[in-house]
Amino acid sequence: MFRKWGRKPAGILVLVLMLSTLLAACGGGTSGSATGENTDNGSAQQNEENTTALTGTIEIDGSSTLHPLTEAIAEEFGAANPDVRIPIGTGGTGAGFKRFNNSEIAVANASRPIKDTEAEEAKANGIEYHEVLVAYDGLSVVVNPSNEFVDKLTVDELKKIYEPNSTVKTWADVREGWPAEEIKIYSPGTDHGTFDYFTEAINGEAQSSRNDKQITFSADTNAVVQGVAGDKNSIGYFGFSFYEENQDKLKLVPIDNGTATVAPSIETIKDNSYAPLSRPLLLYVNDKELERPEVNAFMNFYLENASSLAGEVGFVPLQDDQYQEEKDKLAK
Repeated sequence: MFRKWGRKPAGILVLVLMLSTLLAACGGGTSGSATGENTDNGSAQQNEENTTALTGTIEIDGSSTLHPLTEAIAEEFGAANPDVRIPIGTGGTGAGFKRFNNSEIAVANASRPIKDTEAEEAKANGIEYHEVLVAYDGLSVVVNPSNEFVDKLTVDELKKIYEPNSTVKTWADVREGWPAEEIKIYSPGTDHGTFDYFTEAINGEAQSSRNDKQITFSADTNAVVQGVAGDKNSIGYFGFSFYEENQDKLKLVPIDNGTATVAPSIETIKDNSYAPLSRPLLLYVNDKELERPEVNAFMNFYLENASSLAGEVGFVPLQDDQYQEEKDKLAK
C-alpha cells in the first residue's frame, strides 16, 4: 500500500503546488485587496442606508378643515418615505384632542387653539406637546345660489340666526323686506374647531349656539355643503377651502363687521381684513412621539412644504421666516 502511493511523488508535488497557488490567489483577493475592501464598504453603506430608512406609522386625527393640507403633505412625504404609513382621521378638532390626550395619536389637526380644559387634561395624563402654526383660514358663510336677496350679512344678523334661544324662524326675521320663508340652518358638529371658532367669534362664547329643530349639525362638513346646496332657503358655514371646492353650487356671503363689508379670499384672510372670521390652523405633536425619527422628519417636512401647498387647498401660508420659527420651536 505504501509502495502504491509512493510511486507518484512528482504528481503529488505538482498537485500541492497547484492548490497552494490557487489558495494564495483566493487569499489575496479577500485580504486587504481593493476588491475586498470595496465589498466590505459596500456592505457597510448598505447597512447604513437600511438603518436610516424611515418606517412606522404616524396616526393623525382632528380638524376636517385642516385635513386637505395635511393629506397633501402626507402624500408627498409618503412618496419619499414609502415605508411610513400616515392614516389621517377627520373626527373634528375636539375629538382629535380627546384622542391626543389619551395618547392614541401622534399628531392632532386643529382649526383652533387648544382649550384650557384640554391642556389641563393633557398635563394630567403626562402629555407634553408642541403647538405648531401651519396656515391661516377664513370661515365662509354660504347660502343657496337660488337666494337672490342675501347680498351680505352683518355680524349682528349672523348672531340673530345662530345664537342660543334664537327667535329667528324666517328670513323676514333677519332683515325687514326679506321673504317670510323658513330658514334651513346648517352647522358643523359640536366637536369641530370650526363650530368653536364661529360660535366664539359671532355669539361671544365657544359652543354657544341655538339647538332646536331648525338647525342641523353634522360631523361631516361635506354634509353641510350638500345641505346648503340642496335647499334654496338654507344657510351654513365652514372653512374657506370647502367653499372653493364647491363654489359652483354655493353662494358666498360677504360679512359686514361694522367697519367694512368683506368676503373671504386668500388676500383678505392674509391681510386680516376678513374679520372676525379669520383663524389660525395648527398642529399639536406629542413630544414623546416627536422623538421618533419618522415623526420628527414628517413635522419638519410639513413646515418645509406647507408654504407651497397651503394655497393649493385654499389656505393662506405663513411667511418663510415664520415657518423657520416654527421649525426652530420643534428643535427645542
